[in-house]
Amino acid sequence: MIKLFVNIDHVATVREARKTYEPDPLEAAIIAEKAGAYGITAHLREDRRHVQDNDIRRLKDQITTPLNLEMAAVDEMVEIAIATKPFQVSIVPENRQEITTEGGLNIMEQEDHLIEVGYQLKERDILFSLFIDPDAHQVKAANRVKADSIELNTGPYSESSSIDANAQHLAQLRKAAVQAHELGLRVFAGHGLTIGNVPAIIHNVPWIEELNIGHHIVSRSIYVGIDQSVRDMINCIQGKII
Repeated sequence: MIKLFVNIDHVATVREARKTYEPDPLEAAIIAEKAGAYGITAHLREDRRHVQDNDIRRLKDQITTPLNLEMAAVDEMVEIAIATKPFQVSIVPENRQEITTEGGLNIMEQEDHLIEVGYQLKERDILFSLFIDPDAHQVKAANRVKADSIELNTGPYSESSSIDANAQHLAQLRKAAVQAHELGLRVFAGHGLTIGNVPAIIHNVPWIEELNIGHHIVSRSIYVGIDQSVRDMINCIQGKII
């Protein structure tokens, strides 16, 4: 069964709008756990626009499910990961001007560096994952740098508005997932996923073990609450009618 990691970044986004203490990402994470989330994802950006260093420390100390720390492959973040020791680190690209992550890593531009980052993490029993576009060259590069897993960028699929484009993106995701599995990489997926577009991912892309979903769950929680929003997504992943 595909597992759900709930990304709590945008709970912190609301808090940081007023630089106050609420809503608390940790409280949201605990509710998500109780609702059935397999794990919690948090992206500690270099610009600290939402999640803060103390959020990561509190999450690691107080949640009972695996913590997936998303971060850029820079020395500062590697040091934080080593000190915090999350269950998994997912390396993502960062652009200070972006509203959200705009695409996957270009592994081939930094293979030696990613090998070193991966070594430092895996030496401390932290799983090493890379967020990439569904591209054959990037999948091969992920294998070369000895990643444990890849997270396929579903952003273009999620944003597609035509049937033909939708089918094309699903085909690309499927091909990349099969290739990664054949190379021995675990396969995750995420970015822009919703209750409306997850079923097609489930039915068309094999070997996916985990989905990382945040914005949609947090957005729906305004209307139905975190607990119900997480439960609805889990039911969607399990093919139940919502």
